[in-house]
Amino acid sequence: MLTVTGMKSVLNPGCFFSTSINPFALCFHSFKNPITFSYSKILGHLRNPLKNPSFSLNHPANNRFITYLKPLQNPTRHQFQIRSLKMESSSSGEIHVIVGPMFAGKTTTLLRRIKTESSNGSFQASAIKNFLHLDKTLKDLCFSGRVAEAVQMLCRTGLQVECETYSLLLQDCIFRKDYGLGKKIHWQMVVVGFVPNEYLNVKLLILYAKARDLDTAHLLFDKLKVKNLESWNSMIAGYVQKGSEEVGLRMYHKMRKGDLIPDHYTFASVFRACASLTILEQGKQAHALWIKCQISGNLVVNSALMDMYFKCSSLSDGHLVFEKALDRNVVTWSALIAGYGQHGRVAEVLESFLRMLDEGFRPNHVTFLAVLAACSHGGLVSEGWDYFTSMTRDYGIRPKGKHYAAMVDLLGRAGRLEDAYNFVISSPCKEHPVLWGALLGACKIHGNMDLVKLAAKNFFELEPENAGKYVVLSNAYASFGFWDNVAEIRSVMNESGMKKEPGYSMIEIQREAHFFFMEHNTHEKTKEIYQLIEDLICVVNDVGYVPDIN
Repeated sequence: MLTVTGMKSVLNPGCFFSTSINPFALCFHSFKNPITFSYSKILGHLRNPLKNPSFSLNHPANNRFITYLKPLQNPTRHQFQIRSLKMESSSSGEIHVIVGPMFAGKTTTLLRRIKTESSNGSFQASAIKNFLHLDKTLKDLCFSGRVAEAVQMLCRTGLQVECETYSLLLQDCIFRKDYGLGKKIHWQMVVVGFVPNEYLNVKLLILYAKARDLDTAHLLFDKLKVKNLESWNSMIAGYVQKGSEEVGLRMYHKMRKGDLIPDHYTFASVFRACASLTILEQGKQAHALWIKCQISGNLVVNSALMDMYFKCSSLSDGHLVFEKALDRNVVTWSALIAGYGQHGRVAEVLESFLRMLDEGFRPNHVTFLAVLAACSHGGLVSEGWDYFTSMTRDYGIRPKGKHYAAMVDLLGRAGRLEDAYNFVISSPCKEHPVLWGALLGACKIHGNMDLVKLAAKNFFELEPENAGKYVVLSNAYASFGFWDNVAEIRSVMNESGMKKEPGYSMIEIQREAHFFFMEHNTHEKTKEIYQLIEDLICVVNDVGYVPDIN
């Protein structure tokens, strides 16, 4: 018997092994691309006894293998290929890897000894005693928060582990949002030929959905024989978070055709989708189903529901959801304040903020951002400064780039452009493009072309591929009649392939969202719509209406 320990030098164990139900009689698939190694590499192991007589070239157990090599006139030129493997366990716990067929159809047995040891708290894969001990080692690493080490060991040994261990590793990667590491685990499964069961496929689906790799997630979803609520929720949430809200809602309606009852996670995703698409009717239907299912109040769902009503301009319903909420936290309060702020209801924003403080809730950076934005819309410069200062002084909240940008917008809207510029250059976030973008927009509104150019220069140095700001700058030049500059900007955009996302409007009819994009006549009923508009114009003209286009 040929016995070898340094498996890395003969075989790369990171790629070859597949699965079997019985860990003591593991059958391995044939290789599409045979593993190739040289005669000299094998002979090198035989000549190095490694403190074990069974590794000696003269060991009786190796005589049979040597007889295979002796007939070769020039053995160093030969390459040996492994086309299939089978592994068995002896009574002593050693794992035998049977390699065959090799050169001239001969078969040789390699004895593989692996042992798990711990040195200075660091597990080493150089010696894992047996296949079953690998499971325990990986679990210990995972439970101690060393999942990266566990995955590295798993890939290095090239062995399969139990489904439970794979699941534990994947769950840890999902929890840590280390989706790249989770994909590496999946890659190892594929390489060793491990076929995951339904439960593990759901874990993989969740991983890819959260990583926003919806194509792979959908492939895994389609393979599921039984699609449980967790798998549906993962797909719905994945599409909504990626910005494909229509697809997410279609998945939701498809799920509803079965016997599954939605839960908190389902409704949170549906409400977010309806908020993004501003489709109030579908949102109300989902809200009614939520009440019908008698699901108790949930902070995340309540916040998503409030956001949906506010974004659909149903402020009274949004406020009613807030008042009926059994539990409230800073997220719920922030949703209420931001909702009023979206519609310029400055008085309600400040009133809600003060009420929040009176009830003992501590604001966070999201709350302050909504308050500062409301002050900007309302032209409340003094109040805005007070709240901005209070963030750090009273609550220890360090302002972020968006908070500084809100202050730039506040000063800019009030016409205090020089103050806004000085605020930007003295800000610790002056390298943040959002500040220069806010200054650019404010200067355009007030027609300060010198500051427009300065703000644009700094902005595009930080974010050169922002098509939207190029359009803002182009419009600013156009308002001053600088057509050569307009043409130059358009040329730069065309040469770099930049395109601004077109504006669009959307209307919901019979639970279907219809989108209308600027300068795109792609809707199937475009001709009928334009004809109806022309007919309406004729009617209003006949009754004496004259549009004011000044």
